[in-house]
Amino acid sequence: RFATVMRVSGEVNILNVAGVPSRKLREGDPVLVGQRVRAQSTGEAVLKTGDAGLVGVRPGAEFLAERFSARGAEDDSMVLRLVRGGLRIITGWVGKTNRSAYLVHTPTATMGIRGTDHEPYVITNELAARLAQPEGTYDKVNRGGTTLQGKGGGLDVDAGQVGFAKHLVTQRALITLALPVLLDKVPDFYVPGVFDRELDALSPGVDADAQRALDEFRRDNPASGPPPVVSETGSTPTSTRQPVTSTGTVAVAEMPSTATATVPADAPSIPDTCGAREVARQWIGSLDDAIARRDEAHLLKLFDAKFTVRVMVHSREGGMVRIDLSAKEFAKSTVAALRSLTDFNQRRLSIESQVTANCRRVTVKSVV
Repeated sequence: RFATVMRVSGEVNILNVAGVPSRKLREGDPVLVGQRVRAQSTGEAVLKTGDAGLVGVRPGAEFLAERFSARGAEDDSMVLRLVRGGLRIITGWVGKTNRSAYLVHTPTATMGIRGTDHEPYVITNELAARLAQPEGTYDKVNRGGTTLQGKGGGLDVDAGQVGFAKHLVTQRALITLALPVLLDKVPDFYVPGVFDRELDALSPGVDADAQRALDEFRRDNPASGPPPVVSETGSTPTSTRQPVTSTGTVAVAEMPSTATATVPADAPSIPDTCGAREVARQWIGSLDDAIARRDEAHLLKLFDAKFTVRVMVHSREGGMVRIDLSAKEFAKSTVAALRSLTDFNQRRLSIESQVTANCRRVTVKSVV
C-alpha cells in the first residue's frame, strides 16, 4: 500500500495495464505501489501516504508510485513518476529520515526534496499548446525546498520560487539549453484546488504528525531498527547531484581578456551607412567579450528584456528541431556551456551590417 484516499471530488481513476480506467477511487480506498492514477478534467483527490504525508492530485494529473517503503528503517523510500499535470506533495517521515531516497521523476527532470510542501507540474506537448506555456517540468515550492535536476544541470528551488526544466532534445551540444531556471513569476496554471484550503491548514503540522506516526510505528515494531542520523539542515539527494560530463581529452587554454581584437572589418562591398559598421563591430565585440569572460550579467544587458532567440537544430533522426529561448535562458545556457569547457577559442570570419532608411535599426549578420 502506498496511500489511502482521504478526499475525492469528481472522477479519479486507477488505470489498467492498457491505460483504461478500471476503478473509480472513493474515500478510504487504497492506492498500491505501481498503480497508475489519473484524474479527469474535473477530478481531484487527496491521498494520505503510509508515512503520514499528503499528495494532492490536480485535475488532469496522471502519476504512479514506482517505489514506496515506510517501515521506519534506513532503506525507507518514496519514488513517484509524474506523467502529466500537477500534484501537491507534502512530505511525510520518509522525506525527513531518508531524503536522498525521496524523488519525483518526470519526462524532463527529477526532483529531490529538502523538507517540503511543493507542487510539481508537467506540461506535455498537448498541454503546452492549450495553456500557451513552454513544454517541460515546473516545480512551485510552498515550504522547504527542492532540487530540480534537468538534462543541463541542477537548481535549488526555495520557498516562494518556481523552477522550470525545459523539454529538449538530448543532443550533447544542446544539453546546457535545458539548464533549469527560476521563473520570474508563478505561471497562471497554478490555481488552488478544491482541497487546497484544507491542505494549507494541514501543511504546517504534517512534520509533527509524521514524527508522531514514525515514533508510534517504531514503538509497535521494534525490529525496524534505530532511527538513522539525519542532518537538521537538510541534505540534497546525491542522486540529483551527478555532474554532467563529456568524453574526450581537452587541453587547458587561456581565454582572451577581450574578443574585440579578433573581429575583422566588414567586407568592402557592404556600404557603411549611418556608422552601421562601427555599431555592428562594437556590439559583436561586447558580445564576444562577455562570452569569453563567462559574464552572464553583462551578456544579458546586451539584449532587450523581451528578446527571444530561435535555434534550428539538426536532430539525430535527420529532421529539424526548433528551440525558443528567452534572453535569460540564452545568457545562462551560453555561460554554462563555456564553464564546462577547458579549451575554447573562436574566430569571426565576417561581419555584415545594414540599416533601415531612417538609421533606427542596424541588422548584423556574422559568421563565427
